[in-house]
Amino acid sequence: MPLHMYFGPKDLLRCRFAVSPLGQTHEAVRMLRRPERHGYHLPWLRRIRDALRGLDLSELWALMPSPGYTPDFLGPPPEVPCPSFEDELARLRASDPQAARVELARSLATAPDAPGAPLVRAMLADPERAIRRLADVTERAWTALVAPDWPRLRDLLEADIAFRSRQLAGGGLERLFEDLRPAMTWADGRLTVRTTGNVPPFQRLDGRGLLLLPSAFVWPDVVSGFAPPWQPTVIYPVRGIGGLWQRSSPGAPDALIRLLGASRAAILSGLTEPASTTALAQRHGLAASSVSEHLSVLRGAGLLTARRQGRQVLYERTPLGVTLAAG
Repeated sequence: MPLHMYFGPKDLLRCRFAVSPLGQTHEAVRMLRRPERHGYHLPWLRRIRDALRGLDLSELWALMPSPGYTPDFLGPPPEVPCPSFEDELARLRASDPQAARVELARSLATAPDAPGAPLVRAMLADPERAIRRLADVTERAWTALVAPDWPRLRDLLEADIAFRSRQLAGGGLERLFEDLRPAMTWADGRLTVRTTGNVPPFQRLDGRGLLLLPSAFVWPDVVSGFAPPWQPTVIYPVRGIGGLWQRSSPGAPDALIRLLGASRAAILSGLTEPASTTALAQRHGLAASSVSEHLSVLRGAGLLTARRQGRQVLYERTPLGVTLAAG
């Protein structure tokens, strides 16, 4: 459903980006319960299979009802641009038990019949113990699921922030959200977010500004949340996710070349981030008309998607295209 976020003059001065290792951990945990979102992450899922066997995530999953509300104290908005996981975990451990109890009760109220509801009721009986247990399982999830790949993930998230900072400098908030349409649109001092979950129809920022968090695991959704006292926050899919888990190689795999032909295999393998026909023609030394024909075939086979950004049409691999390119 759409959420309309209204900006005042002070809010425009208080928009900021951050990277949250704690938030990425919880998004990874949430994604594991949503198999339709696995496409881009199949190589990662295969690698963590053994670690998952000994990892009990039931208490975290109980607080991630869909639809429903996930308590904000579980992963509060970062206070600095790129905190360490240890610092964020310390904030979670220091959560106020009474405030946590209010949020736990709200989560239960949004999904009283969910499979995890008995676990949430037990947490309500002793919120201080619940905070300790949730912090402990979050730490185990970080160690097993995210920490081994955090340098790669952090680089991708920081590259996204660098790109969007240039967009903001060159064209303001309208340019910043241009490639996230229709999930996010900006007009007349209002940001419209087509988000998931239980959200009010509108929110006034009231001078608190907006925090933008790129995420490798939230795709294809945009998520908005955090009621006062937290800063309003939007979590959005990071750019370049199609090549996140792909191993670098000098060219397309031989099997892919035999299947698609050399040019189409090279185009598919090289699309680690969205690109236009002109950019691909220059990259591969091909005529734009030939590249256009190859892109049409790849798109027709379900390996690529296309979206307009300004005057350009950008092509990006689908989860099937990512898997095929990775062999």
